[in-house]
Amino acid sequence: MSLHSFTRRGLIAAGTALTLALGGISGAVAQTPPGVLIVGQIAEPKALDPAAVTAVNDFRILMNVYDGLVRYKDGTLEVEPALATGWDVSADGKEYIFTLREGVTFHDGSTFDADAVKFNFDRMLDENHPFYDTGPFPLSFFFSAVENVEVVDDFTIKFTLNAPYAPFLSNLAYPTGLIVSPAAVEKHGAEFGRNPSGTGPFKFAEWRSSEAVIVEANPDYWDGAPSLQAVVFRPITDANTRTAEMLAGGIDLIVEVPPVALSEFQGDAYTVHEQAGPHVWFLILNAKEGPFADVRVRQAANYAINKEAIVNDVLEGTAEVAAGPTPPAFAWAYNPDLEPYPYDPDKARELIAEAGMEGAELTFYVTEGGSGMLDPIAMGTAMQADLEAVGFDVKIETYEWNTFLGNVNPGLEGKADMAQMAWMTNDPDTLPFLTLRTSAWPDQGGFNSGYYSNAKVDELLEAARAATDQNERAALYKEMQTIVQEDAPWVFVANWKQNAVTSDRVEGFSLQPSFFLLLDDVVKN
Repeated sequence: MSLHSFTRRGLIAAGTALTLALGGISGAVAQTPPGVLIVGQIAEPKALDPAAVTAVNDFRILMNVYDGLVRYKDGTLEVEPALATGWDVSADGKEYIFTLREGVTFHDGSTFDADAVKFNFDRMLDENHPFYDTGPFPLSFFFSAVENVEVVDDFTIKFTLNAPYAPFLSNLAYPTGLIVSPAAVEKHGAEFGRNPSGTGPFKFAEWRSSEAVIVEANPDYWDGAPSLQAVVFRPITDANTRTAEMLAGGIDLIVEVPPVALSEFQGDAYTVHEQAGPHVWFLILNAKEGPFADVRVRQAANYAINKEAIVNDVLEGTAEVAAGPTPPAFAWAYNPDLEPYPYDPDKARELIAEAGMEGAELTFYVTEGGSGMLDPIAMGTAMQADLEAVGFDVKIETYEWNTFLGNVNPGLEGKADMAQMAWMTNDPDTLPFLTLRTSAWPDQGGFNSGYYSNAKVDELLEAARAATDQNERAALYKEMQTIVQEDAPWVFVANWKQNAVTSDRVEGFSLQPSFFLLLDDVVKN
């Protein structure tokens, strides 16, 4: 029997809902096959092309199929060699020369070399590249400083930047920097995202829409073959259903467990994993039009929402109240002098009255669930009640995750006044640079969906990414945080401690501060 058939049969056996539907056996407990890890994901992936996606949900699959030139060292956000064995940086910080690993092949059998690396970055950055139309590439911002990618020889590649760019190596370790097979892109074109080929520990096997993505072990992986035969990523959008599947034995690993459900996974049958990381959960406020175009009303929203109650009662203490746009996990860049907006509904009413916005109608986009979104419906309902208590009229519109992103990422203008969002980032540059700069408005390719604009913030962010001294960068980021907190383009809600649960049949698993799943060392009995 082929592994393909085996994993298909295992998947059907593993799904409690399918077991009950097919067999009608009340109280059945599924038994997933050994060597095949069944993962309960929070949503269907959008695509399996690392250059074309933005969600951690997708990245959790991609990091097992592809490699980058560098990667994050286990348990840290420090960079170490991967497809590159080493690199040199010029004295002015504008040239990076990488020595590439020899003898590596893509899953389709084609050769990894410097030409493949150049293809990947030119595809994202050069509008004249023959496969630029396989995008869009929404996070190509990560490499906007790249001026030229030059093949020095078969296993040496040189990046020339237009200015010193401190986050460059960290961004190469992020999924946007993962290296895809040029041959596979040339073969599949715009359909590459459904037919991926990388160099990673697992090879793509099958994608059945709304049911599963299956990857199988790459026995020729340059860093050692994985112990697992295969991994099945199942999209289970509803958090309660994911929990029920895990308790019934239909899945072996569940990510983003609802805080209220963690107590159900006590005892020897399960291991609860927790890991702090650079996460911030916030409400994007439409600063371009409507009530939130007035800074006083944005500040009022921050005073109106009882974030302590959300953290303690909805999230069961699995997060801390956020004070600004930078997660405290970036200890060197975080501004510890900032205090979160206190819960002060009277102050909120005062500001709303001052702005003449009593009774203002707000459209609020909420998602059913998604990457880092915690318990979004319950959180959204609590926020709606708090905002209505100070005089707003709040209408919630709820969407499935990918539909939600399709509504929010292009911008809120003409559609909504506020929207939930969460980011998990690799560098203190990433989130503010992509979501708070004027040049990151959606019509310019960024994710500043609320159209916030402050010239001083723009100046600080540009200076911080060019500074090679970490102390200088830290000072710039801390000043930026002070200004942004005062301007309140978001409601700063929570910094989350990620979690996952594994069954007692799973060994060798640990969560990463990057929020990605790395499964090549996992064993499933």
